[in-house]
Amino acid sequence: MSRTLATAIGMAAILLWSSLALLTTGARAVPPFLLTGVTFGVAFLIALGLWAARGQNPLNRLRLPLQVWLVGIGGLFGYHFLYFLALRLAPPVEANLINYLWPLLIVLFSALLPGERLRWFHLAGAGLGLAGTVLIVTGGEIRLRAEHAAGYVAALGCAATWAAYSVRSRVYAEIPSDAIGGFCGATAILAFTCHLVLEPAGWPADAATWATVVALGLGPVGAAFFLWDHGVKRGDIKALGALAYLTPLLSTGLLVAFGRAETSPTLAAATALIVGGGALGAGGLYRRRVAAPEPA
Repeated sequence: MSRTLATAIGMAAILLWSSLALLTTGARAVPPFLLTGVTFGVAFLIALGLWAARGQNPLNRLRLPLQVWLVGIGGLFGYHFLYFLALRLAPPVEANLINYLWPLLIVLFSALLPGERLRWFHLAGAGLGLAGTVLIVTGGEIRLRAEHAAGYVAALGCAATWAAYSVRSRVYAEIPSDAIGGFCGATAILAFTCHLVLEPAGWPADAATWATVVALGLGPVGAAFFLWDHGVKRGDIKALGALAYLTPLLSTGLLVAFGRAETSPTLAAATALIVGGGALGAGGLYRRRVAAPEPA
């Protein structure tokens, strides 16, 4: 499989993540850790179904080195735990803004990988994407306050955790992407445990909410992680880092399309910054295709 196609598969995860905010609005009554447990449980059941359809023994698929389990669970569960902690300790706008440093951190961390080279257009693209995200998340007004410092630290840890997980996954490129199914199962167990300890009971009470929760487990909290794993392992990880800033833009666009948000000049400016940054950050793909030798 070509590097460009693998990058496109990773991009499909970004498209799925853009539906997360819209779908989550339909499951607001479900406590966060319970929602995480159920949706990752759905993702794990999907993996079990795929293994069964292929005639594979799930126990064999789960026999992975300890360090791979630590990276997988640390990335999936660690990110969500720190994210929810940040939302508890800081206002959502500021927490989300700091959380969206993760695409930029992916671009920076990727320079540590063997054979990867950080170019100016990767940094410029990620920087433009970050600027556009700041406009979307804050509406042009940033209000960081000292009393929320603990929440800001948790949000920064959240961003660093996901970036480190994404980049570290490339080191284990020989591990099949369906191993994500096992990480989803472990994350579901840990999330259910946190729900029992930290949250009041709040199971979905109607069919519409259950349908939304299942849709989350199938898409942005399910298939997206399998696609992202494939993309960061075999695609252009720096381009994916820059393109990841399309997530808040597309997410906001869906909310506007479904009447849950309104358009504004700020959104238009953010669109220009993020689209321009994504195109610039993915410049390595264009250059690679142009430089590729013609087939004989």
